[in-house]
Amino acid sequence: MAKIHPTFDAADTSRIIEMAWEDRTPFEAIEINYGLDESAVIILMRRELKPSSYRMWRKRVVNRATKHAALRVPGVYRAYCPTQYKP
Repeated sequence: MAKIHPTFDAADTSRIIEMAWEDRTPFEAIEINYGLDESAVIILMRRELKPSSYRMWRKRVVNRATKHAALRVPGVYRAYCPTQYKP
């Protein structure tokens, strides 16, 4: 049976795509914030990105240790750089 994926507004979809592109944001952070596991993020990225952009993204994240919390260095809990969102 196919899993039903929630629909998001444009702002949430944009943020999910941004998080998926970020090297330091693990898939687990996306799942905590938006309820999408890795396979659902892959489906969303395939649906929302141009084919060439999707292929480029997949090439970046395959086997990338920083995209999986279990493979990260212990003690790194943030999803973004502390200086990334300065006022």
